[in-house]
Amino acid sequence: MVSLKHLSLGVLILQTTSLVLTMRYSRTAETRGPRYLSSTAVVVAEVMKIAACVVLVFFEQGMNISRLGSTLRQELVGKPLETLKLAVPSVLYTLQNNLLYVALSNLDAATYQVTYQLKILTTALFSVAMLGRRLEMSKWVALVLLMTGVALVQMPAEAKPEGSKSHSLGSQVVGLLSVLTACCTSAFAGVYFEKILKGSRPSLWVRNIQLGLFGAIFGLFAVVMSDYELVVELGFLQGYNSITWTVVSLQAFGGLVIAAVIKYADNILKGFATSLSIILSTVMSYYILDDFRPSSHFFIGASIVICATFLYSREVKVNIAPIIPLIAKESQQ
Repeated sequence: MVSLKHLSLGVLILQTTSLVLTMRYSRTAETRGPRYLSSTAVVVAEVMKIAACVVLVFFEQGMNISRLGSTLRQELVGKPLETLKLAVPSVLYTLQNNLLYVALSNLDAATYQVTYQLKILTTALFSVAMLGRRLEMSKWVALVLLMTGVALVQMPAEAKPEGSKSHSLGSQVVGLLSVLTACCTSAFAGVYFEKILKGSRPSLWVRNIQLGLFGAIFGLFAVVMSDYELVVELGFLQGYNSITWTVVSLQAFGGLVIAAVIKYADNILKGFATSLSIILSTVMSYYILDDFRPSSHFFIGASIVICATFLYSREVKVNIAPIIPLIAKESQQ
């Protein structure tokens, strides 16, 4: 029988790998008509996430419509200040989601996967600065290794094989800057979210509804600012096909699935999921998407990043056995 731990490992790998690969394919595959607008895809994903979370809250409330309405009214309207606090992480997550489309339009999936691990570094730095956390020496070593590995991955290949799909230096810079900005926005939003909500215990799904509402509003603002003329001319859902809907669904529901299973995955399991996802993305980028030719720099850098991920995730065990007799002795006095 499959344990919950192994099931959560499979879900983490499937979500992380499939979203990146399908998003990359959807942004680079040849299309007969106009390509879908990434700004509208972000909004559609937020709306789908809100709908899914409302259904989940409905089940949490015993499938009682009146209790569902009461819960949503109490959390969304009855606590306006707490709801408004979520506007900051929401706008950052919306920016991050838009940036990921830009990144995967300009970087292959393998390079993106490795580079995006820099969110470990940015999250650590924001945690130290905003939450006052202290990191063990092993974690600082892991962060240095992480930066070294990502830097090696960014080094150009010695030669470009004929027939391979490659990007110009300019587009690679755009992709890299998009990933780096997404790492910063994601890290700051996550740490800020943890800081302002420490001590409050609302439903996970209610929190996602609150984030989704702000996300949809900010996403629509991005649509108006960047793609208003195209939407007016060809429609909000222009260029949508089965692949587009797959990407949007993975973005909307994948995060909710991970949120549900993440409690069953320890840090080592998360490290395995990250490593296997990098390996799968590399293999599939090479054999299926045919947009990636790994260099020796990439293999060395990716290996260092994987090792750094495991080192950072490793729990420092403290031997408390000698302390127990002392506590017992003091309690007897």
